[in-house]
Amino acid sequence: MRQFSADYLRNTRRGMWDDRAALADLELDSRERVLDVGCGTGELSGVLAEETPGEVVGTDADGELLSVAQQVVPVVAGDATRLPFSDDSFDLVVCQALLINLPDPVAAVKEFRRVSADLVAAVEPDNSAVSVESTVDSEGALAARAREAYLEGVPTDVTLGGEGTREVFEQAGLSNVSTRTHYHTRTIEPPYGDADVQAAKRKASGEGLASDRETLLAGDLDVEGYDDLRSDWREMGRETIEQMSEAEYKRVEVVPFYVTVGSVESA
Repeated sequence: MRQFSADYLRNTRRGMWDDRAALADLELDSRERVLDVGCGTGELSGVLAEETPGEVVGTDADGELLSVAQQVVPVVAGDATRLPFSDDSFDLVVCQALLINLPDPVAAVKEFRRVSADLVAAVEPDNSAVSVESTVDSEGALAARAREAYLEGVPTDVTLGGEGTREVFEQAGLSNVSTRTHYHTRTIEPPYGDADVQAAKRKASGEGLASDRETLLAGDLDVEGYDDLRSDWREMGRETIEQMSEAEYKRVEVVPFYVTVGSVESA
């Protein structure tokens, strides 16, 4: 499973649940005990804790991320496919952007089903449908090039989205499966935060693409194509920094997420 830093998770999930309408089918106002699997730094855990009168517990296999999440909710170290809880321990088990990173998402959802007495939910993106608009003319097309190469090389299904998650739920034995769409819009505009500036510097240095080099080369992209992409990416990054210095840079990224819910028992 791929590993993510605490800073990465905080930055990419910032503001994601300002609008919580897509969580309606989780019936959070009636929950007594909720488990957030793969909780990371606890962004979703905090939302769940605000919306439910019961207890929310977070679990993750990464101890460093749990050290952050434990400031929000009680946490337990655990693997998504071998949860350290007895059968029917929770009335809702939920995850966010976890199944897309697992080689066998069905096995994980079967485990969610085991420890839930009522509902299982997953919030999963379709990374093939991400859109980017930017005041740097080349950024949208370059982001699409890098995304296409990444999707070809990544070993898990990061395009799972709604239909894919529905199939996973049904294969895991869940019933009454439903899905709501939630769009997470991430905007960078003046005044720029430290994370925005650092992201621009990573573009200009090519560091961001370099960290994904192995994945990018695992698909159809060859070394020459990677070098060309990285060169263009760095030029785009330099233009981003130049526009930032004039407070003219703006970037809007929209990521479609799908909130899929299934019942443990048939209606």
